[in-house]
Amino acid sequence: MKRIGFTLLLFASLVMAEDTATLRVDYYHSGNALDEMFSLHQVVVEPLPWPGHPDRGIDTTGLGPYLFEVVEPPTNEVIYSRGFGSIFGEWQTTGEAKTMNRTFSESVRFPKPDKPVRLRISKRDDANRFAAIWDVMIDPDALHVVRSHAPPVGEVKSVVSNGPPSEKVDLLFLGDGYTREQEADFLADVRRLGDALFGTPPFEDYAEDFNVWAINPPAAEAGSNRPSNGTYRYSPTGTTYDAFGAERYVLAFDNVGLREIAQHAPYEHIIILTNMETYGGGGIFNLYATVAAGNAWADYLMIHEFAHSFAALADEYYTSAAVYDVSSPLRPEPWERNVTALHDPARLKWGHLVAPGTPVPTPWPKEAFEAFQKENQARRAQLREENRPESEMNALFRREQAFVRELFNDAEYRDHVGAFEGANYQARGYYRSSMNCMMFTRTDFFCPVCQAGIAEVIRLYTDN
Repeated sequence: MKRIGFTLLLFASLVMAEDTATLRVDYYHSGNALDEMFSLHQVVVEPLPWPGHPDRGIDTTGLGPYLFEVVEPPTNEVIYSRGFGSIFGEWQTTGEAKTMNRTFSESVRFPKPDKPVRLRISKRDDANRFAAIWDVMIDPDALHVVRSHAPPVGEVKSVVSNGPPSEKVDLLFLGDGYTREQEADFLADVRRLGDALFGTPPFEDYAEDFNVWAINPPAAEAGSNRPSNGTYRYSPTGTTYDAFGAERYVLAFDNVGLREIAQHAPYEHIIILTNMETYGGGGIFNLYATVAAGNAWADYLMIHEFAHSFAALADEYYTSAAVYDVSSPLRPEPWERNVTALHDPARLKWGHLVAPGTPVPTPWPKEAFEAFQKENQARRAQLREENRPESEMNALFRREQAFVRELFNDAEYRDHVGAFEGANYQARGYYRSSMNCMMFTRTDFFCPVCQAGIAEVIRLYTDN
């Protein structure tokens, strides 16, 4: 595995190559399962220059459930755009959203324009086309634009420096639940997990296209918030287990708190490390990934969740309990690169990777896998209900992976790209491209379709 040499530098020593300011628009996203609305909170000129590539302002990937565009009047020319996901969008698919309204804070960031612009947010309709649902005029030089900032709550460290932020993907690690005395532990976790990420293709092939930064806001008490077992901790980013009632799901709910910490480093993507042993994490496209850094499966967790937040890859597993209500009689074609509803097998979205003679749909030992997982998932739930030691959960996951390796080892289409039924949290009607992948089980590799999807997003930020 390729190892990345990590250096430790103070951010103050870095000379920024670009002088375009960074503008952040904070807004509130409210509603329920059927309706949503937006309201402007504040416009902020962040303290650092814009870290993005000057020639990569328009998102060409077509990814994300939402899209924001910066539109220049009166020509209506789009001068910046990015697809993204949101906490509200995730919550809107939960059972709770059918019974009440909620409000979440969200933000979009873009290079500061030199005159008023229109911010337009669109959402996919039933045909997967983006349709505008909110727009607002933004005057970057208005009187009440925020230009003063609280001092950094943690020292900004440059961990990997491969060039100016404007030419690289800038990845920021934030600590959650690390005390001031555990600063060295946090940095060691950043190095370890960075090595894992950049030792995994295709990130390994593009390692020099990334810069890595780190900030640890010192915690008063070690550990992260986990209400389901009575662990309560303050977090300046609102990071907590049990998001949306799922014990393993970790999200950060204080968006403004997160942004006020992150704005002191150049960043385009964020990974939050929780100082916890308990298995857990999460990833929302173009928002952040979260990882239980002390878990035995932390390498896998980080890479899997970062694939969600960085490249918008869908979950391919379907036997564990889903956080969201994903049932739909319409069975729409997913916009994600790595799953399909296979409405037209002759026009499979990754058909160019399917070898001649490979059947579509593609046979795999599905019944044996599901029979094992029925027992395995019941045991997993029992371990959590009884609050058993994490070592027992780790042993269960090791047993699961050993079973998967043995089951798949002699399968005829083990190494083929095809259309394998079972994906997107559904046992029937949705298909993944390969028998196994990091988006399906806790293995250590991405399938060819996922690798191509990740590489596509890397190229959006760099000269490659």
